[in-house]
Amino acid sequence: MNGFNEQFFISIVIIAIGYLLKRMNIVKEKDGEGIARVIFNLTLPCLIIVTFNDMEFTPSLFYLIVIAFIYGVFNALAGLFVFRKHSKDMKGTFGMMVPGLNIGLFAYPLVEGLFGFEGLQYFGMFDVGNAFIVFGLSYIIAGVYAGNAGMLETRSIILKLAKSIPLQTYLIMCLLNIFNFSLPDEVLNVTSVISVANMPLSLLLLGLYLNFSFAKGYGKLLSKFLLTKYGIGLISGFACYVWLPVEDMFKFTLLIGFILPTPASVLPYAIMFGYNQRMVGTASNLTMMISFLLIWCIVNIVV
Repeated sequence: MNGFNEQFFISIVIIAIGYLLKRMNIVKEKDGEGIARVIFNLTLPCLIIVTFNDMEFTPSLFYLIVIAFIYGVFNALAGLFVFRKHSKDMKGTFGMMVPGLNIGLFAYPLVEGLFGFEGLQYFGMFDVGNAFIVFGLSYIIAGVYAGNAGMLETRSIILKLAKSIPLQTYLIMCLLNIFNFSLPDEVLNVTSVISVANMPLSLLLLGLYLNFSFAKGYGKLLSKFLLTKYGIGLISGFACYVWLPVEDMFKFTLLIGFILPTPASVLPYAIMFGYNQRMVGTASNLTMMISFLLIWCIVNIVV
């Protein structure tokens, strides 16, 4: 447990460094977009390649894809039900934020430091199912309730999924592994070096995006959103941890996975469909801080 708390302390320090760099105007928050592109299009795919290259697939790993997808659909329905009496704008705003989970940017650096490649394999498979929610279902909800259903052609949704390089990398590596095809050592040597940068870059980016200036006047709406998201997450996670007859890492993936923050894509969706960007940014920041605290508490209690 000392190693676990030490890793959390290191993560907090790196996030704090990112935040201080922003406050000192050494790096600006808008620079985070470039860093995010490097992470999602280079360091994270390289980490996926290294992690999945020699992975032995078991049925339980594939179940994680299904569980993540079903959980996302259930959360979407729950979110829309909770906000059913609010305006279309509010239903769209919170309907798109409740279902998805921030795995690639938030969970990966923590899991990599705490559980190594084994943890990344489980969370990686969980992220495959989550990707269809983040880039598919949340996008659909955002468009429908914004009145821009014309933007939601099947082609545009498929294109959005196809443009996700991490998702492409997951699927390609799964297929290569199933057919027992290993990548050349030269490829693995390069990707392994690049993948090392994923954890510090991701944590620094979290610090850049951290903001303690919150939108005012939305306290009740934000409270309802947080209670919905974390209420479902905590109940589902502990139920799976206690009653599912599976290996510990599988149960731990669900316990932690269900309480991860909202995905980074919600802000671009808010801009694209004309939602309240400040409220979406406030909600995202709150989920990041709450998830970080919850994960630290749960792991210290459970593990």
